[in-house]
Amino acid sequence: MATITPHKRKNGTQYTARIRIRRDGRIVHDESETFSKRPLAQAWAKKREAALAEPGALERLMLGVVTVGQVLEWYKADYHTIKGFGRTKLNSIDQLIAYTSLAELNALTLTSGQLVQHVRRRRAEGTGPSTVNNDLVWLRVAMRAARIGRDLPVPLSAVDDAAFVCRSEGLIAKSKGRERRPTVAEITVIIDYFSTRDARAQIPMAPVTLFAMFSSRRQEEICRMRWADLDADRKRVLVREMKHPRVKQDTWVDVPERAWQILQAQPRTGECIFPYNSKSVSSAFTRSCQFLGIEGLRFHDLRHEAVSCFFEQGLDIPHASKVSGHRSWSSLQRYAQIEERGDKWAAFVATLPHALGGPLL
Repeated sequence: MATITPHKRKNGTQYTARIRIRRDGRIVHDESETFSKRPLAQAWAKKREAALAEPGALERLMLGVVTVGQVLEWYKADYHTIKGFGRTKLNSIDQLIAYTSLAELNALTLTSGQLVQHVRRRRAEGTGPSTVNNDLVWLRVAMRAARIGRDLPVPLSAVDDAAFVCRSEGLIAKSKGRERRPTVAEITVIIDYFSTRDARAQIPMAPVTLFAMFSSRRQEEICRMRWADLDADRKRVLVREMKHPRVKQDTWVDVPERAWQILQAQPRTGECIFPYNSKSVSSAFTRSCQFLGIEGLRFHDLRHEAVSCFFEQGLDIPHASKVSGHRSWSSLQRYAQIEERGDKWAAFVATLPHALGGPLL
């Protein structure tokens, strides 16, 4: 119970409300506040006692200050070396750590109001709703990891409450699935451009681009593929550390005929079929599109195009998933945009030179 002590002053009586909490005969918390009237002191004491009675509240005060930035750093230290975060996730967490107005807050006493302010600041700076939504997603993941792995009484409810308010106000939203697919004209221009420069470039982007578009493989998967991982009898390849929703796992996938011919046309000069840095592949593709004036096209859109073409060419869900590696229809569905039935690439591949798989594709 709080004690209210009156103090007579020249200008009247003041009232000091003091709250002391003992555990095992030792004072573990002591705070006080002075007011001009007894009812004000009583109201403050009642409010503070209720707040301190909440689960974890006293523990947070006893621990002192643990910043949001520290919680995020702990999450990286505890889990990045084990699971190996993806580039996007790692960049998002590093950006949160660098955002000092959030990173310097006390994670133990974090409030939903502070997080709503963070979201509003980010939106005022021009950051999109899905990107800011990711701020809250990764923050909650890191705080939950600290709560479970380090026994820190961080208030997860503050993140949940902030997310609820921000969604209601339209400040945050889940990212929309990309619908960008390359046209035949765009790929023709891109491959022509790559073909003129590949002889002097470190990465032969023409075969890499075409293989991605006809196989549905991500750039990281392409650059990890080994000759020893090919199963020539069944025309399939072992994709090492394939990304699935909750785990990375070595996965056998079928290789379509066009992609298989591109593989076979590659020089066998080492262990890997495409021995290149995956980030460099993505960057080279993006720079080329910018140079050619092709807007909004990313390397990952080639995977989208491949899966969509599987369905347009008549593959059913089980056969498409054997190529793409998706384990569920809900994951596969976001890629399956059928524009028109048929093979829109037939005329294009008939003109390819032998080095890119030849006209027999």
